[in-house]
Amino acid sequence: MKRFTIKQLSSVLFIFLIAFVLSCSTSTESENVEFTTLVNYLVDHDMDIPDILTDWIVPASAIKDNLSDYYIIDIRSAADYQSGHIPGAVNSTLADVLTTAQNNTAGKPIIVVCYTGQSAAHAVVALRLSGYRDAKVLKWGMSGWNSDFDKWTPNCKDVAVNHPNWTTDPPTTPKEHDKPILNTGKKDGADILKARVQALLSGGFQGIDAQTVLDNPDNYFINNYWPESAWNQYGHIKGAYRLYDNFSLANGSYKYLDPDVTIVTYCWTGQTSSMITAYLTVLGYTAKSLKFGANGMIYSRLESHKWSGSADYQYEK
Repeated sequence: MKRFTIKQLSSVLFIFLIAFVLSCSTSTESENVEFTTLVNYLVDHDMDIPDILTDWIVPASAIKDNLSDYYIIDIRSAADYQSGHIPGAVNSTLADVLTTAQNNTAGKPIIVVCYTGQSAAHAVVALRLSGYRDAKVLKWGMSGWNSDFDKWTPNCKDVAVNHPNWTTDPPTTPKEHDKPILNTGKKDGADILKARVQALLSGGFQGIDAQTVLDNPDNYFINNYWPESAWNQYGHIKGAYRLYDNFSLANGSYKYLDPDVTIVTYCWTGQTSSMITAYLTVLGYTAKSLKFGANGMIYSRLESHKWSGSADYQYEK
């Protein structure tokens, strides 16, 4: 049996270590290339954040008299759908929304309906990134359609009023962070996007309770998605950033998001923040939407963007 000297063993171990480091470096570099490829693809094909957040929500009053003009997908549970739904709506799930959209052979504009308009926003991001550019969220969900389905009223709260972690401090200046790591194994931008959209749908709605975030804000990267005027008027969660103005991939705004912690975005109602959360999930971030937004934290203080009750539009069983 051949014996190796200590010097020979050291050389072998050194070569192995170098090979291992190079392998890891190549793997990480490849995964970062995926992220850059995806970002470039989205920007080049008019799917940047501002593009996806253009004309993406519609109130019930705007469609109630011309329902046949739309392909309405209801992603609530089958039991809740059967208890009452918008006339002509088809039942599906968030996971299967793309498959259901393929049945829209007439090419009608798609409207996605859920309980409150929040999980539907995830579905609409997936649809818009998959070629259904006119897909929209039904504002307030079925809660806005008829009071029989109201889930907004019991969730409009003041949990942030007088909470020690609700503050009027000036915004924290964010620093730049590394890119998220993607490992779909794909090289083409379209293929990477398809894989990441499927990951979004498979992961389900990503929401988080306001109380959880308020009690432990240091556990999250918090983005207050409000204009400066609203930030100054109402205050914000302690330690929150305000990445709102010109927030896009094209200008590199994503560089200020921390991929190593959970990113919590909050807005007025949880509907816009759900759109952003879904988009960030596609990009590879760990993201959550603060459910019910400001309506669930400072409802009594809001002067706009406020839940005001259901309509009484007809539904069918």
